[in-house]
Amino acid sequence: MYNRNINEQDDKVAQYQKERIEAFDVLETKLDVIKKLLRLAKIETIKAYREQPNTFAVIKPTDIIGDYITDIETLLK
Repeated sequence: MYNRNINEQDDKVAQYQKERIEAFDVLETKLDVIKKLLRLAKIETIKAYREQPNTFAVIKPTDIIGDYITDIETLLK
């Protein structure tokens, strides 16, 4: 009985660690999508400013996005 509990615990730990490591793959995929979205946002902003050269409009919230990215960098240090 005692050995079974140890094996079950080992299996739970191994599964937990595997899921935590796999989570990085998911995050990397999301970052790839975000990178593409940033490129599109930049293109959209350039287009809007060319069409309205005198505007101060914020097309995409780069300040907030930058703050979020800074927060992520802090979490990863």
